[in-house]
Amino acid sequence: MPFGEVTITLEDVATLTGLAIDGDAVIVDIPDEDWSAMCLRLLGQAPTDLGGGVIRITWLRETFDELPLSASPETTEQFARAYALSLMGGVLFSDRSGGSVHLQYLLLVEDWRRAGRFAWGAAVLSYLYREMGRSALQMTASSSLGGDFGGWAALLMLWTWERFPHTSPLHAVTGAQITQDAVPRGIRWLPAQTRQHGDQFYLYKLWFDECTTFVVSI
Repeated sequence: MPFGEVTITLEDVATLTGLAIDGDAVIVDIPDEDWSAMCLRLLGQAPTDLGGGVIRITWLRETFDELPLSASPETTEQFARAYALSLMGGVLFSDRSGGSVHLQYLLLVEDWRRAGRFAWGAAVLSYLYREMGRSALQMTASSSLGGDFGGWAALLMLWTWERFPHTSPLHAVTGAQITQDAVPRGIRWLPAQTRQHGDQFYLYKLWFDECTTFVVSI
C-alpha cells in the first residue's frame, strides 16, 4: 500500500467484490402507491405488520424460502426480488437494526434489466462510508470507545486482510492455502472448504448476475 493511502477505494470494491463501480447511480425513490400495494405487486404477498414501509428480513426468508418447481415466470421474479431485497437489507445496505429492510429498495429490482445497469459497488461503498461517519460522530459526541454501524462490514474486513495480510485469521492457520488468482480477489481470504460449501461471502458477487440472467431468460 502506498504511503498515506489508508482507505477503501472504488478499485478495492471492484477487485475484492466483483460489484460494478461504473453505471447508473443507485437512487431510491418514494413510490406513488402505498407500501402494502407495492409489496403485493412486486412480491405477490405482504406481511400483516407492514408499518412505515419497513419489512422484517426473517419474514422474507421464511415466506420465500424455496421456489416451487412449477413456479410461473411471475412467481420466479417475485422470489428473485425477495432474495435481492433480503440481501440488500441484510448485507449490502444493512442498518443497525440488523433485522429489517425498507421496501424502498424493492423499487431497485422492479426492472431487472435496469437493475443490471446500476453501479452497485459504488453505492455499497458510499453507504458504508456514511454509516462509519455517523458512528464516528456518535462516538465523539458521547466520548465512547466504540459504536455500531450499518453497511457491508465484510467489505471493510476483506479490505483489511488484503492490505494488511498479517491481520487475517488465515495467516495463523497452519497449512492454509490462499488462492492468489481468485476472482473476485476477496474470495482468496476464505478457506477452500468454505468456498466449496457456498458461504455467503463467496456468493455475493454472483447474486445480481444470477437473478438477472435467470429471470430474463424465462
